[in-house]
Amino acid sequence: MNIGHIESFLSFLEHEKRYSSHTILSYSNDVRQFHDFLSEIYDSPELDALTHQHLRSWMVRLHESGNSARTINRKISSIRSFFNFMKREGYLSRNPAVKIITPKIGKKLPQFVQEKNLARLFDAIIPDDFEECRNRLILELLYSTGMRRSELIQLHDRNIHFSRQEIKVLGKGNKERLLPLSQTLIKKIKRYLDLRTAFFKDQEYASFLFVTSKGKKLYPKMVYNIAIRYLSMVSSVEKRSPHTLRHSFATHLMNGGADLNAVKELLGHSNLAATQVYTHNSIEKLKEIYTFAHPRATKP
Repeated sequence: MNIGHIESFLSFLEHEKRYSSHTILSYSNDVRQFHDFLSEIYDSPELDALTHQHLRSWMVRLHESGNSARTINRKISSIRSFFNFMKREGYLSRNPAVKIITPKIGKKLPQFVQEKNLARLFDAIIPDDFEECRNRLILELLYSTGMRRSELIQLHDRNIHFSRQEIKVLGKGNKERLLPLSQTLIKKIKRYLDLRTAFFKDQEYASFLFVTSKGKKLYPKMVYNIAIRYLSMVSSVEKRSPHTLRHSFATHLMNGGADLNAVKELLGHSNLAATQVYTHNSIEKLKEIYTFAHPRATKP
């Protein structure tokens, strides 16, 4: 196994699978980490000499280093994909990862912010200037549409269809989907665009919907910092991030009786299993309502 094999695999992910740069970076980190482990422990064995024992040794190292079962599973999945590619290209006769049994992952429900807390947050943000207006609109779009942070960063003005009250986003696998916008949100977008024009006047700025105060394209860390800054004002959930707003969007829809397939389409999930996790939060909500409302229920 050498660097050339890895570069070929990453090129395949970029040009044939057309994965995002973020996904490719994740695969690259995992495969290179495995390569470095083999170099350190096994003196860089040849690719066709690798067995499931090499992978198991790496899994032990990952576990001892404090990696979670979820992280280990993701890394093994990356290596399995790498071996499948090597087999396809004729470098391997079999995939050494076939015999690997990955660690079980305990179910962890998505964390979300209560509806009343989000309402309190949006009431508290007074958009007097460009930056505050932009920050509030970022939070409202994430919560009102359930779009991913990466999807929001890539938005252009042309993605908004004002007359149809829709916004087009480019999701995973370069799949486009249309998301509905409320009339209230449309008005807030128009106000933001007016403030952005006035803020920059005759200055140049990036051709994206959301830009920094210097006119540059937003970067992931900035969106994360905006989310954690404002969510910390109204919520004590352990994880506060742009994805927390996506979780809140889906959970609140499910609690409101939305169809599971409709939520799947809005989130841009490729399969229903990824969406079904939100039904657990809905069931917990029903249990809570039953416990406090039914006369025969056991009160806490």
